[in-house]
Amino acid sequence: MREPLAHFLALALLIFAGYGLLGAEEDKPDSIVVTAPKIEQMATVFTKTWQRSPTAEDLKGLIDDHVKEEILVRQALELGLDRDDTVVRRRLRQKMEFLNAADAEALAPTDAELDAYLIANAAVFETGSMLAFQQVYFNPQRRGDTIAQDAASVLEALLTDSATDRTQFGDPTLLPPDLPLSSKISIDQTFGADFAEKLDKAPLGQWMGPVDSGFGLHLIRVTKRVPGRVPALEEVRDAVSREWTNAKRKELEDQRFAELFKRYVVSIESPTGAAIHP
Repeated sequence: MREPLAHFLALALLIFAGYGLLGAEEDKPDSIVVTAPKIEQMATVFTKTWQRSPTAEDLKGLIDDHVKEEILVRQALELGLDRDDTVVRRRLRQKMEFLNAADAEALAPTDAELDAYLIANAAVFETGSMLAFQQVYFNPQRRGDTIAQDAASVLEALLTDSATDRTQFGDPTLLPPDLPLSSKISIDQTFGADFAEKLDKAPLGQWMGPVDSGFGLHLIRVTKRVPGRVPALEEVRDAVSREWTNAKRKELEDQRFAELFKRYVVSIESPTGAAIHP
């Protein structure tokens, strides 16, 4: 026990045994388990794609391909090939955002919550005003330089005698002489934004104009006006629920990102020669 050589040999044996154990551990292959649910999932995807059940050979090919993919992915991660890859980074970000979306969509809002959201965001769900009107149309190609004067003369006649037959004035057109109750947005799309705006401010039941549009000049008389309003929840429940879920998803995403952000210290370097520092 006192012999130095014995001490040296004992220490050498311990080192050799330890190296053997560690080496055996390093040489031990990683484990890849292809579970029964995974095989069932692959078979289901195959069936939906090819409209038939996979044969034993098909299933073997699916499993072999899955194992090959798993091995190559693990090797790529070990080599750090996922780093600084724009496509991989975007995909990972999307998957993190999908987690937030799934959590938000799992929430079921109460009627009280939807009512409160509707009131707080009334402008989003408000229905626009609707208008019905009559018109007398003047074609600029037919009238030329006298179009404004002609329109003014007809307007005077219509204002002087409300019983005057308006159909005897104006020019032929495919535009309807009487437009039924329509939204301001649809009028805007047909006649233009300025036309819709002037129509919305026109007095009810009185001829006015001329009003310019992309078609020419018009004398108009608003026959009916329905002002915009905030609908009841039952009228727009689906839309309110959808927007509530979107808002919740954004709220959850912001909260979780704020918590993650606390774990990092961000340093921003100024670009070389930059005049403005971030």
